[in-house]
Amino acid sequence: MLQYYGADPEFSLEGKTAVITGGAAGIGYETAKFFAKKGVNLVLADLNPGVDEIAKELDPKAVGIAGDVTNGAYRQSVVDLGVKQFGQIDILVNCAGIVALEKAELISESDWDRTMNINLESSFMMAQLLGKYFIDNHVNGSIVNIASQAGVIALDKHVAYCAAKGGIIAMTKVMALEWGKYGIRVNAVAPTVVLTELGHKAWDGPAGDAFKKEMPSERFAEPDEVAGVIAFLCSNAAGMITGHNLLIDGGYTIK
Repeated sequence: MLQYYGADPEFSLEGKTAVITGGAAGIGYETAKFFAKKGVNLVLADLNPGVDEIAKELDPKAVGIAGDVTNGAYRQSVVDLGVKQFGQIDILVNCAGIVALEKAELISESDWDRTMNINLESSFMMAQLLGKYFIDNHVNGSIVNIASQAGVIALDKHVAYCAAKGGIIAMTKVMALEWGKYGIRVNAVAPTVVLTELGHKAWDGPAGDAFKKEMPSERFAEPDEVAGVIAFLCSNAAGMITGHNLLIDGGYTIK
């Protein structure tokens, strides 16, 4: 069951170990940076061959392992590295993802499959792998899956992305339902546009300005705002939150 550890006002994560996929850039990197400041041991998984160096810039104890998260052997090697380096894994943050922008009648089968494989299937398989690890080792683990506002509303030219992110929200709920009895919490966060390097490239300019006018916040999210929510969900302060999809959208989806 989900045990009560006290509503920790510090949102402490000190000494926990987190696996973060897509950890060398974007939301994954910002989450790793936030976690490092909270005393979390880091295991970063990313395609970037320099991911280990990136990890060690955040914390000399941190480790990174380069590879393709859609590959089962690679996923297992990430878990094995985390256990070998730190003795136990407590947290998984599934950040790896891509976007293929195309109209529904035009998107190619390969772009559809690649979006599903990276965004949805690899997130499920990584969560399944860590879920089994948590159950077998009696770890009260926490999993946070990165969904999107695109998982709850329709966005033009985002058919594959919307489908994958909607799937992430659904799988999050099922995992939370099934694994709560083991003390495992599974949640999702669903950001709007986040001003990572890619976010700036895609949305700086007139299109972004028009989009922001539709949002009550009148601005996009900063990466550390998403990382802070993830850290909260992984802390004991969120001990009764599971199966939830937390929108970080400046009110965009309330319309």
